Amino acid sequence: MKLGFVSDSLGGMSFAEMMDNAQRMGVSGIEVNTCGWSTAPHCRMDDLLGNGSAQKAFMDEFDRRGLEIISFNANGNPLHPTDPKQGEDLKKTIRLAGEMGVKKVCTMSGLPAGSANDVMPNWVVSSWPPETQIMLKYQWEEKLIPFWTEIVALCKEHGVEQIALELHGNQCVYNVPSLFKLREAVGPVIGANLDPSHLFWMGADPLIAAEVLGEAVYHVHAKDTFLNAPKQATTSLLENGSLMDIPARSWSYITLGFGHGEEWWRQFCYRLKMGGYDGWLSIEHEDVLLNSLEGLEKSVDLLKGVMPSAPADFKPQEI
Repeated sequence: MKLGFVSDSLGGMSFAEMMDNAQRMGVSGIEVNTCGWSTAPHCRMDDLLGNGSAQKAFMDEFDRRGLEIISFNANGNPLHPTDPKQGEDLKKTIRLAGEMGVKKVCTMSGLPAGSANDVMPNWVVSSWPPETQIMLKYQWEEKLIPFWTEIVALCKEHGVEQIALELHGNQCVYNVPSLFKLREAVGPVIGANLDPSHLFWMGADPLIAAEVLGEAVYHVHAKDTFLNAPKQATTSLLENGSLMDIPARSWSYITLGFGHGEEWWRQFCYRLKMGGYDGWLSIEHEDVLLNSLEGLEKSVDLLKGVMPSAPADFKPQEI
């Protein structure tokens, strides 16, 4: 496996500072935010598209530090009913990836409205009352599958081999079955960006998910979640309080090791290997209580201690 981080983890730094810190920490690559819910402070996509000299200058900054571009990250809601820019920017990201030889784009499946007459995205997570099934049918058959059929064709046109969808709340694809459902409908260009932090608060088990997804794991976001048991006991894990008020929440994103210890992350890496994954672990630091650089450093140190990096070579001796 190889270690890197999402560029927005150090979003308050300049591009050069972010890259210098990556080199200093000894990671191997950077996952570059391009659009969506990110202001993309380190990548001006419109300045790079179709501009070979600008693309070369951008790549040179990676090359001279011995770093790779892990992927482009276009996280957002590309199926937002009133904000078509998010979907168009995903398409721009795919075109830019094709121009720059980046083979993987991380994003989210998108979440449409519940009907053609709605103006806000609607996340259906129950099977009752009956209108939930009408909404799901509309979202999947009229919006999600047609959109991703088009995106898969665009990827093939531009040489992008993998779309890694983050299993994230408030998206149509948020768990293992919904990932497989879309993958079956539009093909294996679609795979999972397995981020344990989201599965924790949704009540799933990332260790089992890693095995079950198997070859459909295209990417891993290393992010942890703090489960605040006293709050959870009365609030449940259905939490809509401020992300900035960790003491008041039943769960919060947190620095690696502060929610689940080193032993859990060791098991996670091993389960990924058991499922056949030997790719990138990309740290996404979103802890609002810790300094971003300090939190990222602690996360890097933890993963360096538990992730396998050399190829397996053991086999029983012939006796």
